[in-house]
Amino acid sequence: MNQLFTITTQNHKILYRYLTTVSLEKLTKTPEGFNNNIWWNIAHVVVTQQLLVYGRSGLPLNISLELVNKYRKGTFPDGEPEAKEISLIKELLINLPEKTKSDYEAGIFTSYEPYMTSPKIPLNSVEDAIAFNVFHEGLHLGTVMALAKLI
Repeated sequence: MNQLFTITTQNHKILYRYLTTVSLEKLTKTPEGFNNNIWWNIAHVVVTQQLLVYGRSGLPLNISLELVNKYRKGTFPDGEPEAKEISLIKELLINLPEKTKSDYEAGIFTSYEPYMTSPKIPLNSVEDAIAFNVFHEGLHLGTVMALAKLI
């Protein structure tokens, strides 16, 4: 499990770099042929991890319902985020991997509601969710990298 947390932390550092080096105009630009942008992909990564790991474990999320509703699966970019929201996502990118690792080591994940993911990978435990999340974040990091080349 430690390696999965290490990979997640590294993914988040890379995504954080995009948030701190790419202009807001470019972060929120949706190129032709795409239905989302760099900003949405990064916020979506944060929301999905919370829903898969904490939500399906029956635990409170570490993010607001407002963020969930804006960036969950099935949503699309809707205007520019406020500076406060960008700062929050930056903070969550840095803090959530360590919090999840700490919570996992503390044994707070005692149940899990099974879930079939869009790519037809079944999740039956929090360990499955943490592992799948690494895959999911890798997909979105790849999308972010592709979008960055197009804008």
